[in-house]
Amino acid sequence: MSEFFKIEGGYVFDPLNTIDGQVHDIWIRDGKIISPPSDPSVRPTRTLNASGLVVMPGGIDMHSHFAGPKVNAARKMRPEDKRNAEKVLRTSKTHSGTMGSVPSTFATGYKYAGLGYTTAFDAAVPPLSARHAHEELADTPCIDKGFFTLLGNNHYVMKSIADQEPEKLRAFVGWLTGAAKAYAIKLVNPGGVEVWKHRASGNVHTVDEVVDHFGVTPRDIIRGLAQAVDELHMPHPIHIHANNLGIPGNWETTMRTMEALEGHRGHITHIQFHSYGGGDGDEDTFCSRVQPLVDYVNSHENITVDVGHIVFGDTTSMTGDGPLGYFLHNVFGTKWFSSDTEMEAGCGIAPIKYRNMSMVHAWQWAVGLEWYLLMEDPWRIAMSTDHPNGGTFLSYPLVIRLLMDRTYRKDFMKTIHPKVRAGSVLADLDREYTLNEIAIITRASPAKLLGLKNKGHLGVGADADITIYTPHENKQTMFELPRFVIKSGNIIVEQGDIRHNHFGKTFHIAPEFDRGAENDIREWFEQYYSIRFRNYPVSADYLHGEEQVICERS
Repeated sequence: MSEFFKIEGGYVFDPLNTIDGQVHDIWIRDGKIISPPSDPSVRPTRTLNASGLVVMPGGIDMHSHFAGPKVNAARKMRPEDKRNAEKVLRTSKTHSGTMGSVPSTFATGYKYAGLGYTTAFDAAVPPLSARHAHEELADTPCIDKGFFTLLGNNHYVMKSIADQEPEKLRAFVGWLTGAAKAYAIKLVNPGGVEVWKHRASGNVHTVDEVVDHFGVTPRDIIRGLAQAVDELHMPHPIHIHANNLGIPGNWETTMRTMEALEGHRGHITHIQFHSYGGGDGDEDTFCSRVQPLVDYVNSHENITVDVGHIVFGDTTSMTGDGPLGYFLHNVFGTKWFSSDTEMEAGCGIAPIKYRNMSMVHAWQWAVGLEWYLLMEDPWRIAMSTDHPNGGTFLSYPLVIRLLMDRTYRKDFMKTIHPKVRAGSVLADLDREYTLNEIAIITRASPAKLLGLKNKGHLGVGADADITIYTPHENKQTMFELPRFVIKSGNIIVEQGDIRHNHFGKTFHIAPEFDRGAENDIREWFEQYYSIRFRNYPVSADYLHGEEQVICERS
């Protein structure tokens, strides 16, 4: 007979089930949350006294970068980043690992779990590199995981759109997602990466600029793929890294991108990097344009966002946006790595440093907070730093403190560039997030946006992924060191120490599509790819503890 595990007496924050700090008991059996037994003679095999402690679902990072070829390249190109970083030592229960801005696989899993996070998704893996990514996910312990696969510059996608063949496009998207064992579709600088491959310093600068050789525009790509994703009933909408990331005045491109999604679901990722005013080449005009964008999102329920907040200090930029990688290399004067992936994607990597007295960097910091504080519906925004691009995921407790403590936020503002202190609306925003709202943007909202019905809440049938915190006036202190972290019903972390070397599952989807289209895909594939068609798909038995999420009408 399986065991009963009871967590009793804690202050529970479970927004999906409208529990806002009430004392509540939680019963667990076979890794799932269950109803309290109706038989009064049933006693729990284990009881955890959570009296006086805060109980939340396990954290979910819906947009991170911790597996796949560009992550591994970044690890190799930055030995100096690891030289003075914390060492993760081997214990009787854990492997050793390295830290820095791009931790090793085992260290990534341990640190996520130690922070109270039990699920994370890598947001940008080329389909051709899916097997590599799955191998790294299999070496990332403690958490459940998955990845989004890149399609915004895929040759077959652009050809299908140019030929006005939406049925062929839909079949290809369904086939490719299942072949890669991916969870969602990601667009990075749609069309722009392809132009970068063909022209020196090439890129697209508006959503209506034509992509070389294909005769399509970013707007066409966005709308075509958004329609395909919706028609395939994928659990997560199309996930978009828009054109012109980081460029002064890019808010207009972001607005046009959101308008292009009319009639379809769309998730704009690391929205902070896409919310700037100013003129091209004139740093002094750089400013925030969050207000018109957040007004649009507040009034259009088909759009959701994650923030991509920056943290001052050293980190590594890694992106599927090849021209952006080159741009950052030139701005920071650091080393640079660039790579193309056949007919699919590209990437760029460069070390970067955010400085609090840089006007541009200070604006980036302020813009992220403006998004959190001006967004009316916390269920359509999720916390992220675009790890490691904006900073490490380990900085989430700092971001939480900035959101929950306006006095600390205003004091912090005194340390940034004076033009930003004077120009940002941040100084006038007195809103403070509650613990319930923090539980939404770090747990319940990401689960909802991802379509993971058994994550992000503590209701009956949910995965027993639970984080228990010791209350503290300093919310950074509180969220940096959970008292307990429970994964699938097992205590895996206690006061920062890994107690159980749990290995989580990998989420993926396999949309239904017209199998008759495979012949055309195979013919194209065999003509242009460097590998054979039959060697491309990743089989389910290659995954470590997989779970296929069903694509169904919402």
